[in-house]
Amino acid sequence: MRSHVIWAVFKRNVTSYFSGMLGYLFIVVFVVAGAFAAFNAHFFANNLSNLDQLSYWFPYLLLFVVPAITMTAWADEKKTGTDELLFTLPAKDWEILLGKYFAVLAVYTIALIFSLTHVMVLAYYGNPDPGIIFTTYVGYWLAGGSLLAVGMFASVLTGSVTVAFVLGSALCAIPVFIGHVPGIGSWIREFSIEERLRDFSLGTIPLESVIYFLSLAGFALYLNAVMIARRHWAGGPQGTSMGWQFLVRAVALGVVLVSGNYMFAQAGMRADLTSEDLFTLSATTREIIKNIDGDKPVTIEAYLSPAEEVPQQYVGIRKKLIGLLRELDSRGGSKVKVQYVDVEPFSEEAEIAEKWGIEPRSVTTEDEGGRFVRKDIFLGTVTRSGYDQVIVPFYGVGDSVEFELARSLGTVSNEDRLTVGILETDAKLMGGFNTQSFRSDPEWRIVTELKKQYKVKTVSPASPIEEEMDVLLAVMPSSLNEAQMANFVTYVKSGKPVLVFDDPLPVTWGSGVQQAPLMPKPSPGGGMMGMQQPPEPKASGGRATDLINALDIAWDAGQTTFDAFNPHPEFFDVVRPELVFVKSDSGSANAFNPDSEITKGLEEMLMFFPGSVRPREGSKMEFTKLLLTGSKNSGTLDWEEITSPGIFGGVNVNPFPDRVVDEYAHVLAARIKSKDDSDSGTSINAIFVADSDVISDESFRLREDVFLDLSIDNVTFVMNAVDVLAGEDRYVALRSRRPKQRILTVVQHQKEQFINQRIARQTEAKEKADDRLDDAKKRLQDKVDEIQNDSSLDARTKQQLLRNAQKNLTRQLELEEAEIERLKEAEVRQAKVASERSIREIEDSVWRWAVLIPPIPAILVGLIMFSIRITNERQNIDSTRRV
Repeated sequence: MRSHVIWAVFKRNVTSYFSGMLGYLFIVVFVVAGAFAAFNAHFFANNLSNLDQLSYWFPYLLLFVVPAITMTAWADEKKTGTDELLFTLPAKDWEILLGKYFAVLAVYTIALIFSLTHVMVLAYYGNPDPGIIFTTYVGYWLAGGSLLAVGMFASVLTGSVTVAFVLGSALCAIPVFIGHVPGIGSWIREFSIEERLRDFSLGTIPLESVIYFLSLAGFALYLNAVMIARRHWAGGPQGTSMGWQFLVRAVALGVVLVSGNYMFAQAGMRADLTSEDLFTLSATTREIIKNIDGDKPVTIEAYLSPAEEVPQQYVGIRKKLIGLLRELDSRGGSKVKVQYVDVEPFSEEAEIAEKWGIEPRSVTTEDEGGRFVRKDIFLGTVTRSGYDQVIVPFYGVGDSVEFELARSLGTVSNEDRLTVGILETDAKLMGGFNTQSFRSDPEWRIVTELKKQYKVKTVSPASPIEEEMDVLLAVMPSSLNEAQMANFVTYVKSGKPVLVFDDPLPVTWGSGVQQAPLMPKPSPGGGMMGMQQPPEPKASGGRATDLINALDIAWDAGQTTFDAFNPHPEFFDVVRPELVFVKSDSGSANAFNPDSEITKGLEEMLMFFPGSVRPREGSKMEFTKLLLTGSKNSGTLDWEEITSPGIFGGVNVNPFPDRVVDEYAHVLAARIKSKDDSDSGTSINAIFVADSDVISDESFRLREDVFLDLSIDNVTFVMNAVDVLAGEDRYVALRSRRPKQRILTVVQHQKEQFINQRIARQTEAKEKADDRLDDAKKRLQDKVDEIQNDSSLDARTKQQLLRNAQKNLTRQLELEEAEIERLKEAEVRQAKVASERSIREIEDSVWRWAVLIPPIPAILVGLIMFSIRITNERQNIDSTRRV
């Protein structure tokens, strides 16, 4: 190969392409079309600072771009007859071919460079990941470069530029649409441009995809070489045999390239260039893959709703899930196989998913018109091997995707699971028949979560606990009777791992506050016709004295902790101080113990009317604080202060207790272990959490509620505690690994301003309505007082007038209340409409600039080059001939 010959052909073709305005016009059209694709409605709905929408449409955009560039490569030469002159030059066929290919590749590269204006728009309105942008454009360049060779092959088949364009689009459509042919195998789908581009848009450069694009380009260039060399043998006596010979060669080359692609796919080499290593598997996950038994390979089936059907809040999760699944598939080789199933509601695939236990999650989202709608989406996986299977029904907003995948792999690749025992208490974690309501209660969601990783079994405290288990989970042991408590305490003293959750004031499960330790146990049978069985007394009146003595800690079963710290201003009016936020900026530097594997990496927790625990003076136990309240706005409330007697028995929660801040950081959870030098004769290995609500289903709901936008680590804390006690701590770090997706910061900031203004207007409207209502009540009360204070009226007349006045005034008050409520709702509705209108105006403004700015550089360069060309032409014309 002679480089100067290739350079001469290259220069000739590039100069020819940009000799007129057509080349620049093509670039303008390409950039504008890219802007329409990149900044569509889904772009604003997803609110992510990336080019995912352009990546989705890019394969289809190439069906126009590639033929437009390559249609003149050979067809124009044939039409003008310059091909014969070209091939008579002292140049080899491959030199001419490469010169032309590099020329069309240069034109395409220039067009891509001009499209970088899309990145400028992203950088202005958001904070895109440079690594993802780089890999995305590498993917665009490789995909376009491979199809350019296919377009050149179409051009060499005809002498018509128009036919070359149509034929080029048809040939390029094969690798673009092959993944959409119904009924084809998944291995064929891997050869689609769309599938191969996906990894690049995630921020990775997979070797297998690079080899695929190079193979496609090489194969198409070989076909080009065969066609331009055809002039040597087509008309000869051996023309037919030579044609068959080259056909066999082409097929053989195709088989070699497909085999090579398969080999590189098995190697699984890829580079993650994302700034936060979003798709780099942790050392734990890689170790799990390494230890998978090759004779028991793992299959992961991912049941996913199509990308366009997934609401904004779940787009990042779906993208993360797909990226990590592809990484697992790549690194796992023959040990891990991943299958993707696109699931539409009510489809055959949906029925298969539901048979596995993966049911659609109905989520509420906001459509483009500002209306709230519900969508059913699938985001679940089935992981199975010859040993076991694990089903993750849904990947929620608060879930760590890599943790769920790693845990599923680790669980199914082991023949045996560790065991967690659930102590039978009044909390009834395992569900079952409820003797109070005469219905069956479901098991708590924490049990379902544990079953993904452990064997879970019920442990009865009615007799000595002798079952073999790795961790015993006890929720509300204060509800046990004397005999049950004695059996439980004996087990605790044996030194086996125990995780205890007890609560002075449960509020989110069962009968709420009626389940409190200081409340009597409910009747076991409910009773009928006066035959109720008397409730069984709790050990130590519910104070769990024997357990507390065994742990050598101080815990008051009737004392509730509060903390006025609230990191979410939008919830100031609805969150009372007894809902305690645990966060590092609460005023306590070690709100989460940074040295404990259980709490390291946690960001925020929410406790519901928790108690507090502390070590006793002279304790012989090793007391490690895990969770602390803030030290500036916290305190405690005794049972008589936080509760008040109920009208029909029982107690109610006092809405306005007299809170006194004591400026101490109260311990909400602690790990208690016997010291090495302890001579007490007992061994303790326990974690005590002074809140049972933290393990309830409410914690799961808070984690999944996308509209609350809370990143609550309650479930993570509980699972970390179980893992650490069980000695299965390899997953602990993974649970806290939560790289965040990058959003459109400028747009989001402006949206938040309008939303805050709306909230302020709504709050103001509510306050005005309350004030008007208070005024109306005062006026009506004044009239009643006026009658009562009228000494001129006798008692009977006064009573009659009061009755009539109260009746009329009550009716009048009802009418005023209705009118006040109507005005308030109208004000709230108006505030929402104004806010939504402002948000749409922001998005429309961004869209206009995103579409108008990108073509400007190409237009300017085209005008400059055209002006230079006209100037040069005029200089070479005699002045007497100029008009």
